[in-house]
Amino acid sequence: MTQTTPEAPVRRQRAQVKVRTLRTDRWWLAPLLTFLGLSSFLVYGVWAIIDNSYFVDPYIAPFASPCLSSSCVEGARLFGWAPIGDWYTLPPGLLILGLPGGFRLTCYYYRKSYYRSFWLSPPACAVQEPHGKYTGERRFPLILQNIHRYFFYAAILIGLVLAYDAVLALVHKPLGLGTWILVINAVLINTYTLSCHSCRHITAGRLNHFSRHPLRYRAWTFVSKLNAKHQQLAWASMFSVMIADFYVRMVAKGIIAFPFA
Repeated sequence: MTQTTPEAPVRRQRAQVKVRTLRTDRWWLAPLLTFLGLSSFLVYGVWAIIDNSYFVDPYIAPFASPCLSSSCVEGARLFGWAPIGDWYTLPPGLLILGLPGGFRLTCYYYRKSYYRSFWLSPPACAVQEPHGKYTGERRFPLILQNIHRYFFYAAILIGLVLAYDAVLALVHKPLGLGTWILVINAVLINTYTLSCHSCRHITAGRLNHFSRHPLRYRAWTFVSKLNAKHQQLAWASMFSVMIADFYVRMVAKGIIAFPFA
């Protein structure tokens, strides 16, 4: 009888590309544009957080909503209450920044985007890997990407708040340009959130028999259709929230002022 020995474990590593690239097209353009797009969002976000012109009745800037402290401008508080109290005096956006920010940071599509554009890991297919080691998302800090599902629950709440803000604007100023900007933004933010891979898994991803759960199957089918557009919704909602936030702040500062503002 021949004695066999267990096979040695296969060591996973990056594909070894011996030349700088096998590509003949402008492969660097996509990561460059992604880098510029995400950088613009980060730069604008920092400015929006420290800017104090975030409310003009009935509009509230999305980066400052929900406004939860007593220091919030009168009328900007969610449902008129301030659960944080008066001890908090920093910009209101800092209180909720981690919720939508964490959701986008751990999003499957955004991971691919900033891994390729910021870390060049790898910058594109068939392009030489600049990093010598590859551990995936199994070690700190990238293992924290696994909490994406919990950020999804928080993002659902933020999306509902933005939808509420849009409805208030629609009720009080139905002809305002800002109203429709907020409405479009709320639709894009919520559809992006629902298109999340985690949402698709939560609705019916673990079911073995769709026929036994017709309602969850319908929800899964709807979310799956949105999921196919997850990349497009990620970019559209990212720019819509910047545009909506910037517009409200410009109206609040008096820079934009016309009858249907």
